[in-house]
Amino acid sequence: MESGFGSDFGSDFGSGGGGGGGKLDPGLIMEQVKVQIAVANAQELLQRMTDKCFRKCIGKPGGSLDNSEQKCIAMCMDRYMDAWNTVSRAYNSRLQRERANM
Repeated sequence: MESGFGSDFGSDFGSGGGGGGGKLDPGLIMEQVKVQIAVANAQELLQRMTDKCFRKCIGKPGGSLDNSEQKCIAMCMDRYMDAWNTVSRAYNSRLQRERANM
């Protein structure tokens, strides 16, 4: 899945906000890195979900999905996203608690 997510990242990376005399803006660079990490995480989530649900739901690949395969994939993806969100919330909550204890 190499769509246009962050495709202009490389061209803007060292620009420093335009006209800054070639100086790099650390804040801008950090924001761009955060965006790239978020895109990579989303791509990994989609790839893992696709792999797991395909293996679980598609017995014999063909030219189209039958009704039961479509339902299985939809339910599998819903469950996967629910689990991902639950784990993400718990992880973020724990990070916040640990940062507060520092």
